[in-house]
Amino acid sequence: MVTVPAIVEQVESEPMSAETNLPTDPEATLENAPVEVTEEPIEEFTLDPDESFDLASEEATAETETDKQSDLQSTVSALTQDIESLKAQLEDRTSQYMRIAADFENFRKRTQKEKEEQEQQVKTATLKELLPIVDNFERARSQIKPQTDSEMNIHKSYQGVYKQMVESLKRIGVAPMRSEGKEFDPNLHEAVMREATAEHPEGTVLEELVRGYMLGERVLRHAMVKVAAAPELESVSSEESAG
Repeated sequence: MVTVPAIVEQVESEPMSAETNLPTDPEATLENAPVEVTEEPIEEFTLDPDESFDLASEEATAETETDKQSDLQSTVSALTQDIESLKAQLEDRTSQYMRIAADFENFRKRTQKEKEEQEQQVKTATLKELLPIVDNFERARSQIKPQTDSEMNIHKSYQGVYKQMVESLKRIGVAPMRSEGKEFDPNLHEAVMREATAEHPEGTVLEELVRGYMLGERVLRHAMVKVAAAPELESVSSEESAG
């Protein structure tokens, strides 16, 4: 019994030539040739477990990626909120620092000013105690007229002390007022006398009875002065007092 595979194998093994006589009726040849048909089981189409696992793995991977993205977004959102919170805290701390720095600067200036004022008050009080001594030296110089050589020597000695004191006061910043002939100023002068006169305008300082002094821009001691008054007012006042 010749089978189809045997025939095919024979044909393939024997090379064909031009002289080979082929059958004139191939159908008759095939009909006469016994054919053995073998039945082979048809395999059913089934899904490979590995392929099923791959699909499930892809779906799980996709879900994992989605979860990762969701977690990443949540993390980013949380970090953004933390950053905004830290920015707010930083602004608040910066504002507090600026206020504290401003308060400290104001405190420093206020303390410095109070210190300077206190030093000025102490200096003023001390100098006021020395001014009467200067007044006494000036009275002595105007009233004492030395006659002999010994008196002149004494005069020169205390005048030297007076000059030294005046120079020391100048270095500190003490300067005498020159009030005579100027207009009366209540911020600088204290009027203790009034004199009617037509030679000077009313309110003019005629005489400085007690000299005033300045300490820088401040009044160390007001000058006690005699002020000119209008003659008409002075005469009327005299008549009223006589009547």
